[in-house]
Amino acid sequence: MSEHFDVLIVGAGISGVAAAYHLQDQLPGTSFAILESQDGFGGTWKTHRYPGIRSDSDLYTFGYRFKPWVGPPIATAEEILSYLGEVIEENGMARHIRYGHQVTNARWSSDENLWTLTATRLETGEETRFTAGFLWMCQGYYRHSEGYTPQWEGVEDFQGQIVHPQTWPDDLDTSGKRIVVIGSGATAATIVPALASKCQHVTMLQRSPTYFNIRPNVHELAQALREIEVDEELIHPIVRKRILYDQDAFIRRCINEPEAVKQELLGLVRAHAGDGVDVEKHFTPSYRPWRQRIAMVPDGDLFKVIRDGHASVVTDEIERFSETGIVLKSGEELEADIIVTATGFNLNVLGDIDFTVDGVPLDFHETLTYRGMMFTGIPNMVWVFGYFRASWTLRSELIADFVCRLLAHMNAIGAKSVEPMPRASERDMKLSPWVDPEDFNPGYLMRGMHLLPKRGTTREWQHTQDYWHEKDEFPNIDLTDELFVYDGGRASA
Repeated sequence: MSEHFDVLIVGAGISGVAAAYHLQDQLPGTSFAILESQDGFGGTWKTHRYPGIRSDSDLYTFGYRFKPWVGPPIATAEEILSYLGEVIEENGMARHIRYGHQVTNARWSSDENLWTLTATRLETGEETRFTAGFLWMCQGYYRHSEGYTPQWEGVEDFQGQIVHPQTWPDDLDTSGKRIVVIGSGATAATIVPALASKCQHVTMLQRSPTYFNIRPNVHELAQALREIEVDEELIHPIVRKRILYDQDAFIRRCINEPEAVKQELLGLVRAHAGDGVDVEKHFTPSYRPWRQRIAMVPDGDLFKVIRDGHASVVTDEIERFSETGIVLKSGEELEADIIVTATGFNLNVLGDIDFTVDGVPLDFHETLTYRGMMFTGIPNMVWVFGYFRASWTLRSELIADFVCRLLAHMNAIGAKSVEPMPRASERDMKLSPWVDPEDFNPGYLMRGMHLLPKRGTTREWQHTQDYWHEKDEFPNIDLTDELFVYDGGRASA
């Protein structure tokens, strides 16, 4: 027995909730369900429970365009979950979500023009089956159950506790403890100030520095508009546009005048960290700004605890773990009661789901991406992969608009399936890895590049990471273009 829906959405996080909202708003009457492995909504914001967890993007753009954000730009996980809960409640979405359903395999049949998904009900172990004409993958891009931890010598010798932020114990007592946080990205920058007030001392151990952007956790334009009692329904889109305009200008400067931006960012660090910190050693990366993600530090809280002596930064490499801490390649030893491995996550492109297309196991790496959301050889499926240099949600909603338009077009022409295929003029174009490492090269992508689809030489066959052009391109995608193959044939008007 199986349940059938027009559309199945996998994942009830930021992307899945966006998909559901736009589907029922733009295509009323479409039947759909959301399959979520966790026991509640939120995705990342439910999985991660480490101290101080907060967004690394502003909520005016990380929030939805249809739901005003009224809190501080950088928000806590609790505030984000509350916001998502309001969206679900206000739009009657709860009845569509099947919590505790772990999807294990997905099978496409061209004979039936149908996806069949098998899911395990985690509470009972029972297998359930769902069918749908269209599959919308909103499960994110990393493995929620297990974070990435490098293999270090002597880990088993350490007598204290080792914790990964992704699986933070609810009962972990950090009071009075010596803590070493391994890592230098947004997670480490969040955990260090959150722990500093309770533990004896916290050390951020990094192999190399990261760029930080230090800003007050208020938006001056939003505050000014509220002072003159402008309605929040108007404030939200105005501030959103201002932020997006400023982000675009900043990213262009990072590319065109990287040294000037670098000095501006380092100037902020010097102003907040004080004279006792070696900024050249600990906070000056070897790469240009935005070649990896720039971590946001609201109100400079990381640098305040460093300046006050509650935290410190060590830039070195790990030689091995010891019974009492970490021995560095320089010979120094950092003593610790707790070691936090804020070392990233494992890329997981299709949610550990076994995919087959007409009985053949899917090798996702061998597909070619259409705009980072559809793939050659995979009919009736869209995958949401957001932006690196802008809020994830921006792309979730662009894709949602596209999917709704695509489904409406298919209904209008009577098509049961669609997949992208290079035009005749593009058949011999050069194929490259998903992302150009010269443009963006964080560790998780470099480790997992072999799992990701190929990209081509034209914009249609790339995930460009360029919201500021895609926001105009996506609404104008020609669904009758020959690259869209409907029901095994070429495009229909």
